[in-house]
Amino acid sequence: MNLLPTRRFRMPALLIVGCGDVGLRVLKLLRGRWRVLALTSTPSRREALRQAGALPLLGNLDDATTLGRLGGLADVVLHLAPPPASGEHDSRTRNLLRALARAGRVRRIVYASTSGVYGDCASARFDETRAPQPATARARRRVDAEAQLRWYGRRCGAEVSLLRIPGIYASDRDGGHPRERLQRGTPVLQAQDDVYTNHIHADDLARACVAALHHALPQRVVHVSDDTELRMGEYFDLAADLCGLPRPPRISRAEAGVQLSPMQLSFMSESRRLDNRRLKRELKLRLRYPTVAEGLLA
Repeated sequence: MNLLPTRRFRMPALLIVGCGDVGLRVLKLLRGRWRVLALTSTPSRREALRQAGALPLLGNLDDATTLGRLGGLADVVLHLAPPPASGEHDSRTRNLLRALARAGRVRRIVYASTSGVYGDCASARFDETRAPQPATARARRRVDAEAQLRWYGRRCGAEVSLLRIPGIYASDRDGGHPRERLQRGTPVLQAQDDVYTNHIHADDLARACVAALHHALPQRVVHVSDDTELRMGEYFDLAADLCGLPRPPRISRAEAGVQLSPMQLSFMSESRRLDNRRLKRELKLRLRYPTVAEGLLA
């Protein structure tokens, strides 16, 4: 799709929904090239968004009455907001799409989904043609959001791109570096019980979002994952070695059921390896941090 301005010197308008850490990284990449609006439900964040180069808009995805103006403001939407914390459906995406439909200006939507929609894949390596089989309510809410976006694209003539994203890390991201977990001494599974995990550096994720704004094919899923193929324990062992910290203790799956939280256990119950060839071939992205070994040192 051609996103060049129809009038000379007119920049295309982008609306970022959910402009947190990744959104701010996107803003740095787009500054001066796009007119960017950022939706926030927190008045105190407006100045930080202005300083980052966006025009802040107050609105709450949980309150559809605050979203009335959104539909006519932007050509493209980057949807980075998570679903609600409970339930089987994503009411936030539903409210957003209803607001966008009122004016019909939006021509492309890029949505940041999760690789968790696949559930446990028994360590298989696979591409984007694999059907989702979400095992948790958290993942089912993401599948619901994807379905809503696909339907919107067909009904309203917008090109929808779904980015399925694994674990995001970066040393300058809150909670985004394994160092904190290593310092707590949180155990990992013993080798015979361990699962494959996938990762992407936050800077490469931001670059992938920008690439999708320009190059993503309509109604297409793309895995935004690096080239690493490590089991979870191997990942934390590597991080410990790079940080000069003790490697985490290894425990059996039965012991994990007693010692770890349900959230931690859910991540240790799903094993998959994402094929990222579409990311490189279709989005034309050359990863800055192709493996976690490089990204953890950044």
